[in-house]
Amino acid sequence: MAHNPYADLPDERFWRRAVAGVPPFALDPRPAAPFPIAPTDRVATAGSCFAQRVAQALRDAGYHYYITEAAPPGLAPEEAEARQYGTYSARYGNLYTPRQFVQLFDRAYGAFVPALQAWPREDGRFVDPFRPTIEPAGFADPEAVAASRAAHLARVRALFESLDVFVLTLGQTEGWRHREDGAALPLAPGVAGGIYDPDAYMLVNAGAAEATADLRGFLDRLRGVNPAARVIVTVSPVPMIATGIARHVLVSNTYTKAVLRVAAEEAIAGDAQAVYFPSYEIVTGGQNAARYYAEDQRSVTPAGIRHVMRCFLAAFTPGGAAPPEAVTGAEFARTRGVVCDEEEIERSLA
Repeated sequence: MAHNPYADLPDERFWRRAVAGVPPFALDPRPAAPFPIAPTDRVATAGSCFAQRVAQALRDAGYHYYITEAAPPGLAPEEAEARQYGTYSARYGNLYTPRQFVQLFDRAYGAFVPALQAWPREDGRFVDPFRPTIEPAGFADPEAVAASRAAHLARVRALFESLDVFVLTLGQTEGWRHREDGAALPLAPGVAGGIYDPDAYMLVNAGAAEATADLRGFLDRLRGVNPAARVIVTVSPVPMIATGIARHVLVSNTYTKAVLRVAAEEAIAGDAQAVYFPSYEIVTGGQNAARYYAEDQRSVTPAGIRHVMRCFLAAFTPGGAAPPEAVTGAEFARTRGVVCDEEEIERSLA
């Protein structure tokens, strides 16, 4: 009989053995994955800008990165990238908050039709308020916005109903909403379209209960149309670029990541088809001494991405096999552009 309840626990349960006692690059807090990802599984992604790094790594590792809203035939690769075809599995742009996930589903299935339909730009063009950066040239008129949105939401429905694995990355709790019906927006009006009016829009900073309920609500909705869907939830290690709350951005960032981490834990508790993957912990842990951030202390370096994906692929590769050699090699030195709608905030102030 053990002398105490900790006597026979594995090394991973002890800080000295699993964190302090290993080199930073060898830290491996991967979960005991409840399911593998087969090469033929249709793997989709959505979320904050860090989710794009996951998508790139999945492609490079040979997984079936699933896209239901592909670029039109004949569109030049550079233009396709600028218009965010392939950035995510569908052209929904950045989904930062759990509320955006819920409302994307409800908009796709007609359960929520926001009053807000189009935002004007200073150049006379229009943007979709729910994905304001997907068309750099904007749209000619609100009707064009509506037509594009309808086609897009059809592809979102197809995605939700046919994906096998959904990698969902949570980024923020702060977000702007339309006062009339609570429609959640990726950017404040006036940043990349629209006109800021405090009587029409409000800043909301979700708490743990709301974030958890939203995430759980989204998972319930997804399983309603795709009962076999497996979900991997992550929290983005990328700090927020600005806070609308009257306090230091570091304090707001700590709050937002803490709430999202709690929501991720509580929303999937007891769900055999969902698992939390600790990309946030791998990148932000003190053992790294900020080595996985670039000089701006915000952008995750290629080395950080490699570390995250080594652990990810080792966790979800069938049989727990080691990740392919290429995943830890030089392909990440070729850093593709990442679309981060938040950066429009700083550009709008320049």
